[in-house]
Amino acid sequence: MLEPITQRRYLIPFNAARLPLQFTDVLVIGGGVAGLRAAIAAADAGAEVLLLTKDTVAESNTWYAQGGIAAVLQPLDSYESHIHDTEVGGAGLCDEKAVRIVIEEGPKRVLELLEWGANFDKKPGNAHDLAFTLEGGHSFARIIHAYGDATGKELAQTLIRTVRSRENIRISETSFAIDLITDEEERATGSLSSSPAPSRCLGAIALIDSQVQIIWAKRTILASGGAGQLYRESTNPRIATADGHAMAYRAGAVVQDMEMVQFHPTTLYVAGASRALITEAVRGEGAYLVDRNGYRFMGDYHASKELAPRDVVSRAIVEQIRKTHYTHVYLDTRHLPAAEFLVRFPQLAKLLEQFEIDPAKDLIPIHPAAHYMIGGVDADDYGRSSLPGLYAVGEAGCSGLHGANRLGSNSLLEGLAFGARAGLDAARGAKENNIKFPIRLDHKIPPSTKTELDITDVKSSLRSVMWRNVGIERDGPRLEETREIIAFWARYVMDKVFVPNNLGSAAAVAGWEVQNMLTVGALIANAAMSRTESRGCHYRLDYPATDNVHWRLHLLWKRPIETPIPDPIG
Repeated sequence: MLEPITQRRYLIPFNAARLPLQFTDVLVIGGGVAGLRAAIAAADAGAEVLLLTKDTVAESNTWYAQGGIAAVLQPLDSYESHIHDTEVGGAGLCDEKAVRIVIEEGPKRVLELLEWGANFDKKPGNAHDLAFTLEGGHSFARIIHAYGDATGKELAQTLIRTVRSRENIRISETSFAIDLITDEEERATGSLSSSPAPSRCLGAIALIDSQVQIIWAKRTILASGGAGQLYRESTNPRIATADGHAMAYRAGAVVQDMEMVQFHPTTLYVAGASRALITEAVRGEGAYLVDRNGYRFMGDYHASKELAPRDVVSRAIVEQIRKTHYTHVYLDTRHLPAAEFLVRFPQLAKLLEQFEIDPAKDLIPIHPAAHYMIGGVDADDYGRSSLPGLYAVGEAGCSGLHGANRLGSNSLLEGLAFGARAGLDAARGAKENNIKFPIRLDHKIPPSTKTELDITDVKSSLRSVMWRNVGIERDGPRLEETREIIAFWARYVMDKVFVPNNLGSAAAVAGWEVQNMLTVGALIANAAMSRTESRGCHYRLDYPATDNVHWRLHLLWKRPIETPIPDPIG
């Protein structure tokens, strides 16, 4: 079922010698928390850095993050408590080393932000005079936030200011990374090498200023964000089309845990409006979940009620919707002090006002939506992928921190910790790199003989089928059907070449995005079909139990191998 996507190496034909060239020590693809922090670390270690962003540098999942950053900063809290909470949430698939790295190094990264001028909410008398809140799955109030529910925006602005203050960082905005460039030497290492594979990542081919260009880089850090746009219901911005996952897979990097997609329980559900995230912190402050009858139902599903792990809350909402024969449930904040709500959640209050919803008097309609890509490029404790020269951090990577289900407010912490590690290691590696650029590279793609499909229709249909069949609840027959549907579309889309000279930049980018979405959609569906158990955010109706005997392992995928490679834990 993966054949149509395993055959494609590059999305466009090119001759490197005939294209405009750029050179850098470290190329960072993506402008969210992980990419920005990696760029700073690489620059501060003496590397010349090029930061490539798909949209403006401000447009990222980080910018829209509301909840906060989890960090052990108070005397009564402990690393061991945060580690325990993370591993419980991760349902047996967490990498212990990754968990400890992030949780022990994270506080230092947060304190750096304060030094760089971040304005986190204050409470005099607390550690560092910071205000701390509680979120689901955490056993201690360790979440810091900014301007109530605008933590991501403040974090992004702080990092962007810091990036712009470094003279050895260049920023190229509204630039689309099409593919990672590799040399084509064969390497044969371990069980993942049953076929020839590229040996090194040497940069990327990208659309910059409406022109295809080659970026030769001694080290490349992939921080391109998530895959939320694969689903009809999503909290992610429109740029989250899984580009990094797809280009790394095409380049020969190993990807891991692709079945693990986290759904956020609470997004505003208003007919005709795009889904807007309602931070978990609202429940942390005491909001209830009620159904159409006003019944507070979470006690029927978990002892922690509204503060249960996200996968539990999302499935409970879906089940309650089914029981009540309705389209959604509600968030009840009417019992919370109205003035305090406005101060704590000013962005949410402003959003609700647009729809004439008064949180002091009205129930807030909500529904789960795709939120976070846990799976990604398999990365070690410095963000290094299986492809030498390539790093992957943030949602593009899979460090093993989150296991099978991410604990709320751990993602920004991971981006800070692993971004810093990857940037520093990449800078060191670039100094040791003796590659001479440019390297001659010529890639040809035969013309397609198949019918063209409408790209807009394919994208819309893909998002719908992923939501219906590879969403919060999954089962074998629907997953098999989805694999067949995606394989059909892929046969008629993956063989096409979208060239900006012929189509215009916007149309070419739209075509590349759909090819990336089909690639990653196929990987997610195949991984979900392969894992015949339920664990964390992967829930199979036909295999509802967790099977620690056979399935306490990661599933690895590598082009052109069509079957998963099991990687047992421990």
